Amino acid sequence: MKLKTIDLYQREPKSYVPSVEIRTIFAQAASICFHFNKFENSTILEIEGYKNTKIRLTWQPVDQQMIDNWKDLQEATEYGATHIAILMIEELTHLKVIQRSPKMTGFDYWLGKEKSGSLFQKLARLEVSGILKGTESQLNRRLKEKIKQTEKSDHIKLPAFISVVEFSMPVCKIRKNEKQ
Repeated sequence: MKLKTIDLYQREPKSYVPSVEIRTIFAQAASICFHFNKFENSTILEIEGYKNTKIRLTWQPVDQQMIDNWKDLQEATEYGATHIAILMIEELTHLKVIQRSPKMTGFDYWLGKEKSGSLFQKLARLEVSGILKGTESQLNRRLKEKIKQTEKSDHIKLPAFISVVEFSMPVCKIRKNEKQ
């Protein structure tokens, strides 16, 4: 079976948010996280949970300027994990990222379908977390924490997708919690 390949720097984003410029920054952050974990310009990402599959990720070579820009690896992990999560949501669901959520809501992004007129319909929530280099138990613990975190907005009665990306394995665990 031939694996689907996704370029981290793809120029045709499927989602409305984040903008192309921000997605480029997020792609660079993800590239740095993979580079830190000794991956050159591609890797196979395991997706577990919502759908179990593998996707080949490719990216531009990391240069010294990029490394110097991303000395804060915690920030790179946060932005890189966000980028991977958005790409996987776009790939695995019919949903797109339509809006950033404010702090303290328990989730990071609103998900919806294509824009109709001037409004989007908010259909789901997305919470993202990343681990630069961790263990399976750390990954599972973080996933449980993030599932719990989304409960503060369960009164909205929309499903929540929770994504935790670990860059050294690499794996993206995605869970969908239905709250009706």
